[in-house]
Amino acid sequence: MSLVSTVFKHCVSAMRANVLIEREGRNDKEFHFQNWFKSRLDDLGENYDEPGRNTYPDFKLVRHTEGYELKGLAYPGRDADYDCNSQLPCGEHNGRRVFYVFGRYPVKPDGNSYPVVDLVVCHGSFLNADNNYEHKNKSFRGFGSYGDILVRDRKMYVAPTPFALAEGAAHHRTLILPEEIAVDDDLVEIATLTRVEVDRMVVAYNFDLRTNELKTDLVPNPNAGKQHVFKAYRMQGDPLTPVKLVERSREKAELAYQNLFDVDDDGGNDDD
Repeated sequence: MSLVSTVFKHCVSAMRANVLIEREGRNDKEFHFQNWFKSRLDDLGENYDEPGRNTYPDFKLVRHTEGYELKGLAYPGRDADYDCNSQLPCGEHNGRRVFYVFGRYPVKPDGNSYPVVDLVVCHGSFLNADNNYEHKNKSFRGFGSYGDILVRDRKMYVAPTPFALAEGAAHHRTLILPEEIAVDDDLVEIATLTRVEVDRMVVAYNFDLRTNELKTDLVPNPNAGKQHVFKAYRMQGDPLTPVKLVERSREKAELAYQNLFDVDDDGGNDDD
């Protein structure tokens, strides 16, 4: 039995009780939501490995073979996709089920204490169904006029958030799990969400240093058309507004990513 139902309900209860995020200061741009979630695990008495900057997922439970990856998003702001840095989202990692916790908070709070606006806890396979991809950074030397410059191929991934994938998730508290994962009886099913694998998949890419063109190589996906069925739940007492998959979510996420670089001159956004 997964602990995710209990974790989700405890987060919702804390939000109902107006348990606030406590930011150490304006320079705390990364760990404030993570610390809020950490307190929820502490309240439950769950042991976990302490998170670090390069650990994945952020919280690896000790008594349960599952982990939780935290993604705090400023609202209003960029919430259609997020930077994965060097780890592609997945539903299983090193034998652990991986759950993602997305929480939005006010973009410009009037202090260092502020609420979690809304919440989505989802299984990693809702974001990406492939658990077999192994991320590695590679490099080569020989670039430049003297042939002694190193080029690092350091991949970064940008994945859509559940707020972009599931219409109706915003301003609510929603749990999204594969249909085979059992949940507690006091959670109410509100929707069935079916994601379908694409016909062709990217297996390689090539970057031309002369033209700055990036080209991808696609091959037929052996799992083309495979359906991954998920159930969406809410806690009793919360609005049962249904959610549904967003049409053309890929195009919308791409547009949001491109618009990000139009926000200010340095290519960033003003979320923090």
